Amino acid sequence: MAFPTETVYGLGANAEDPAAVARVFQVKGRPPSHPLIVHICGAEHLGDWVEDVPAAARLLAERFWPGPLTLVLRRGRRVSLEATGGLETVAVRVPDHPVALALLSAFGGGVAAPSANRFGSVSPTTADHVRAELGDAVDFVLDGGSCEVGVESTIVDATGDTPSVLRPGGVTREDLEAVLGRPLAVHSTSRVRVPGQHPSHYAPRARVVLVEPEKVVAEAELAQELGHQVGVFLPPSFAGAQVKAHAVVAVPDSMAAYARGLYGFLRELDQRGCDLIVASLPVEEGLGLAIANRLRRAAGPRPSE
Repeated sequence: MAFPTETVYGLGANAEDPAAVARVFQVKGRPPSHPLIVHICGAEHLGDWVEDVPAAARLLAERFWPGPLTLVLRRGRRVSLEATGGLETVAVRVPDHPVALALLSAFGGGVAAPSANRFGSVSPTTADHVRAELGDAVDFVLDGGSCEVGVESTIVDATGDTPSVLRPGGVTREDLEAVLGRPLAVHSTSRVRVPGQHPSHYAPRARVVLVEPEKVVAEAELAQELGHQVGVFLPPSFAGAQVKAHAVVAVPDSMAAYARGLYGFLRELDQRGCDLIVASLPVEEGLGLAIANRLRRAAGPRPSE
């Protein structure tokens, strides 16, 4: 079953049922060592799924749940090891979407759910994206419209004395730091395995090349001349510029709008037949940090490279 959240659509299974969880890994083609996020219907149920809740984790849950924040904590016995990728930690969150919350409340348990797409590819932000990619492999899709945030949740390791960000996402580092009253490190890799840390992730079929903003147009036009079908993420500073490329996406000024549209933009350029996408990274503050993270992973080395 696929269902909407405020971040992306998830592919869900009973977190306590190893066979159901195994089916999620099978449908996605996801390595079984990659843990899933357990979705619950309220912060008051956190203690049912984890071994202990440190003060910092409780503070973050009270402030940001429901919302695009995932906390990594010590696994409670209720969570299957299949859902955690064999780890003794578990990633938990409360989604901020009425359909997801109604589903979780009616179910009364935890739903382990990665994004509802093939492993490593672009995450889905509409029900049509799910159907197009997974087809009959999914029993049914709950259509909750377009996702409001558009990039996955922020993952915070709250197992130790000092929380750290393992994946930037819909809750900004600045907002987390304001609540905790301390700076937070952001790790591209960590001792704790979490979703979204594979070198190639969130990737369209087209190859993604990242350049400095002022070089986007020149790089795109050169690649087009060399025979590529080029898609361009045109930075706001070039708004209205005429670019000799196969397809052009105008990047929004607003980072919230950019995050909301990012995966749709990547899918659009694939659908338009691009084999190369030229883009630049936004300033890495606020939601720009999460967008830059997704673009770097999209541009990462593919498994065949």
